[in-house]
Amino acid sequence: MSTSPEPPKDLPTMEYRFLGRSGLQISAISLGGWLTYGGHVGDENTFACLKAAFDAGINFFDCAEGYAGGESEKVMGRAIKTLGWRRNDIVVSTKIYWGTHNSALSSPRNKINNLGVSRKHLIEGTSASLARLQLSYVDILYAHRPDRYTPIEETVRAFNFLIDTGKTLYWGTSEWSASEIEEAWAVADRLGLVGPIVEQPGYSLLRREKVDGEFKDAGLYARRGLGLTVFSPLAGGLLTGKYVDGVPEDSRLKQSDDPYIQGVVKTIGSDTWNEQQGKIKQLMGVAERLGTDVATLAMAWVLANKEVSSAITGASRPEQIWQTVRAVEVYRKLTGEVLEEIEGIVGNKPAELTKRFG
Repeated sequence: MSTSPEPPKDLPTMEYRFLGRSGLQISAISLGGWLTYGGHVGDENTFACLKAAFDAGINFFDCAEGYAGGESEKVMGRAIKTLGWRRNDIVVSTKIYWGTHNSALSSPRNKINNLGVSRKHLIEGTSASLARLQLSYVDILYAHRPDRYTPIEETVRAFNFLIDTGKTLYWGTSEWSASEIEEAWAVADRLGLVGPIVEQPGYSLLRREKVDGEFKDAGLYARRGLGLTVFSPLAGGLLTGKYVDGVPEDSRLKQSDDPYIQGVVKTIGSDTWNEQQGKIKQLMGVAERLGTDVATLAMAWVLANKEVSSAITGASRPEQIWQTVRAVEVYRKLTGEVLEEIEGIVGNKPAELTKRFG
């Protein structure tokens, strides 16, 4: 591994937050492997990014069995060994749902029992993930999507089995609805089991209905103590400002075949797209006044939400991580006046939302 660049001397001190109503503390900014590690970013750059993140105070690293067909977990496992990290100094998560690559059988038979969150796939998929990660347990295990074909009681019991057998310490959900999370908690309460302590939804200045509306209205924060580890805080790169004057050929929107990114691509040139880019241009002005860029401002806005335990970011170069970490100090500059200005620009506050910041 080549020598990694030295971090800037003026990086802010990382902030650590509790994962919902638990005793686990994770860095307010975390690093994930979606679309990057094990895919178009090779081992050398991956190791450099992970080292830069750790040196900047990031202790939470997010994976999934479905990222790059399991390769993201493999490169994370290699990095932990290569960098010599102590297990007690890092928090590692993975997610189970899309495990079709776990089977040697050809499609479509390899989808049978390798997709979803049945007891069989949760247990077998977790074992396969741990083998790729070269770990005996993960700190957090997520159901990567709701499985409408599996009874929720089966899923709750399976997660508790994995906790009881030491394969994970906490469990959570990703992209579940408020009613589905509440149903899981109702089952857990009835059976005296552990409920989901964390949800991993998409959340950004451009995507906030679930976090700022649905979950709050359902009482998942106040009543259930739900934590959030949010993904895509920059809306798939839209909030970097790189697209306000057009879409570069070498950009993620042009090159990625990920379904989420392709969904964004379909809006290019539409009225919605043009309206979004106009708002981002206005946000760039706010960022400039605060002495930062629009991407850091967008990340800072996410961190200003007290319900967010951690915002998951990606990076292909250490310099990107160092810039993202600066959001830890920028969010403290977001006064009520600045937040109201931002709300006036984006104009998408859920109608029934009570005051976000206390």
